[in-house]
Formats: sequence, C-alpha cells, structure tokens
Amino acid sequence: MQPMSRRKKPLFKDIEITDLGAKAKAVGHAPDGRVIFAPYLAPGDIADVQVTKKRKAYYEAKPVEIKKYASIRTQPACAYFGTCGGCKLQHIDYAHQIKYKQKEVENNLKRLGKLDLPENIEPIMGSPEIYHYRNKMEYSFSARRWLTPDEIKSEKPIDNPEGLGFHIAGMWDKVLDIKTCHLQEEPSNQIRNAVKDFALKHHIPFFDPRHKTGLLRTLMIRNTSIGEWMVVLQVYQNDRQAIESLLEHLKQNFPQITALQYIVNEKDNDSFYDQDVILYHGRDYIEEKWEGLTYRISAKSFFQTNSGQALRMYQKVRAYAAIQPHETVYDLYTGTGSIAQFIARDAKKVIGVEAVADAIADAKKNTALNHIDNTEFVVGDMKTVFTQDFIDQYGQADVVITDPPRDGMHAKVVAQLLSLAPERIVYVSCNSATQARDLALMKDQYEIVKMQPVDMFPHTHHVENIVLLRRK
Repeated sequence: MQPMSRRKKPLFKDIEITDLGAKAKAVGHAPDGRVIFAPYLAPGDIADVQVTKKRKAYYEAKPVEIKKYASIRTQPACAYFGTCGGCKLQHIDYAHQIKYKQKEVENNLKRLGKLDLPENIEPIMGSPEIYHYRNKMEYSFSARRWLTPDEIKSEKPIDNPEGLGFHIAGMWDKVLDIKTCHLQEEPSNQIRNAVKDFALKHHIPFFDPRHKTGLLRTLMIRNTSIGEWMVVLQVYQNDRQAIESLLEHLKQNFPQITALQYIVNEKDNDSFYDQDVILYHGRDYIEEKWEGLTYRISAKSFFQTNSGQALRMYQKVRAYAAIQPHETVYDLYTGTGSIAQFIARDAKKVIGVEAVADAIADAKKNTALNHIDNTEFVVGDMKTVFTQDFIDQYGQADVVITDPPRDGMHAKVVAQLLSLAPERIVYVSCNSATQARDLALMKDQYEIVKMQPVDMFPHTHHVENIVLLRRK
C-alpha cells in the first residue's frame, strides 16, 4: 500500500479510548468505524489523534491533545517516558496494567486458540517491585546522540554530542542519552554516568556505528539479589591504555563491582557471544542464590531479568508440576538449566534440552556447583533432537516442562510431545499468542487444569503465562 500524502492523513477529534491492545497500544474507534491504535493513551482518555498510517481495517495514530484524562492514569516516574520507547505503560497505574495483561492472556487463549479455560483462573502474579526490578541493563555509546526537537531547531552548536543510553526506535545509529533510569537499583546509574563523565573528560571517543570510528561501544551492568555486580565494557579496538584507565576508575570508585570485564569487538554488530571476554578485576562471574541453590552468571549467561519474580514463577512451575520422587522430567528449552536445577531435588531425574551450547555449558557448571547428580543436558535444535530415539535413550517422561522462545514450539515438537503423551505438561510462555496456537494443537489430548499469568516486566506490554495440562 502506498503511504498517504500529508493532506490525506486525518486528525480525529474527541476519540474515546476504550481498551488496550497488543504492544500496549490504546484502542479507540474512528468516525468511520475503523479501529484506531495509538501509543501512550489510557482507557478512559478522550483525545485528538493524528493518523500516521491508514490500513484497510484500522488506523495507526499518535496523540495530539488529551481533552480528558482517564481515572486510571498516574504520573510516569521517568523523564524519558514517550521518547525512550520502553516502559510504555508507566502512565497507567500498576493495578490496571496487570488487569489488562491478564485480559490479553485470556483473550489470546480463548479467541486464537479456541481453548476451554478453567473456571477459576488464578489472578495474575504482579511484581512486588515495579521499579528497580531488573538485574541486567545494556546501554549503547554513540558519537551522535539523539537530539530533541528544540535542539534540532536551534542554530547553536550542540554541546557534548555524545550519548550513552538506549537506541531510539527505528534509529540504529542514534542513542537517547540517559541520566537516570528507574529499572535497576543503584549504583547502576552512578556507574553509567561515571563511565560517560570519565570518557568525556579524558577524550575517549564514543563509537560511531555509521562511520565505524571511535572506541566505546556498549556497557552492560548486571547484579544479583545478594549484592554482587558485574560490569562489561565493549570496545571497538584494543586501545589498552584508554580501556584500562576507564576500568581502573570504576574499580577505585565502585568497590561493589565484583566482576569487571571488557570485550574487544571489531565486527560491524554489537553481538559479543562469539568474542572473548577479558577479565580486568575480580571474578568472571557473579552469583545468585535461590532456596539454597547457587547460580553462577557469566557475561554471556542467560538468566531471568527480574530475579525476585523469576523465583516466584519457578515456585509456581514446581507446584504445578507436582513432581514425585519416582518421576522423570523433561525440561525443554532449558536455557542454562535454572528450572531443571530448581526441580531436580523432587524428581528421579531431569533431562534438559537446549540449542545454545554455551547455555548448556553453564547448566553443567551450575549443577556441579550445587552437587546435583540427577540431571543430564543435551545440546541441539529441539525439533531435530527431541525424537523417539531421544525418548528411547533417556526414558519415558512423566512430566514435561517447556519454556520456548517467543515463537513458541515448532509443530514437530508439539507432535512429538503428543506422541510422548506424558501425564502432565507445564507450558511456560512469554507470548500467549503462540502459546495459544500450540495449545490448540494439543487440546484433543490435553485439558487445561490451571493457568497463572505472571508479570515479569512492569510498565511494558510483556506478560508470561504458565499453563498446567493434564492428559485426558
């Protein structure tokens, strides 16, 4: 479809917002009956909206003026709300955020999957911490930060054009410079600001992704609930003097940092999973502790980003699985084996399967660290590894726990699950739409017994869902 010219993009006045749709977009209706999707509005608002895209069945629009504010609105904590692109629900009070998330999960399973849900669905598990809940933040450096409209209009030279923060949506080479982010506890902001200030003072150049110049690329800050901190600096070239002067500055000023590392990445992209991580100070890992288990987390490790809520989610998974000492459990898409280790004490044995070799290496290290001897981990693409030969080798599973990525399970994996026919399946999903698709393929053989939505990421549209299936 050809884009409309400016004169054909209508301004709709006094549009009542009636709902929240996918990806936190507010929903209203145009005078011609078509749906309007617009960000940063709340159900109950009445607003003028400017159409940005016209489709056959709907419009996409942006708010121009809010004539009446909804009662469920609240003041966003973040100064970058509406610009950053993250935390798009900060303007809605948290009780209503999770209400709409629960509604989305139920609607997806009912409408997309045509599924029969249990009468007493458990209310969504809200996050006790709605700010400072993240244990991992990743920031990008840019020699050319994103400029405000006022800065663009001004003819004055731009002071400090460099930025350290988040990429603006749709602008791969522009970074919104961040002074304060509310997602990770201190000293996260202090560390990031200290890095930027030191670099500017000592003329350490920020990376320019368009021209492939400069030194500083990304900054990752991780922490755990027991007070350990990791900082990983990614650079474009091996300027040892500049790198070590910056890292030494952090070492001297932030004794909380227990793992201080850097990566020299000369590729065009920032992905560092194929790069060496160089230890400058401390250990090359941090530790998280849950229920007597210790998880070592390296720079490349995957670990749930909301530690406190992840623990509660795993406890719910364990409760749903109701594993008995004589039972064998398959943990599909096991990642670093965090769920497998969490439930191992209840089972006869647990078999974890994961496509990422580094993740399986972490899983094996952590099971050894925790003296767990009834787990095995297999590396491979789920749709090719999870076969009848796999079942013959590792034994019939009584319980299957599956936690796939956003795309859900491959149809071959679903088919093999149905052939395996375990008594119970616990399906953990970060995308209830693909979960609904997969469950629809299983509904002739399995009934949904329990369901628990979980909010891992307050102020965002993301929501997890745990479903307990029992063989009919």
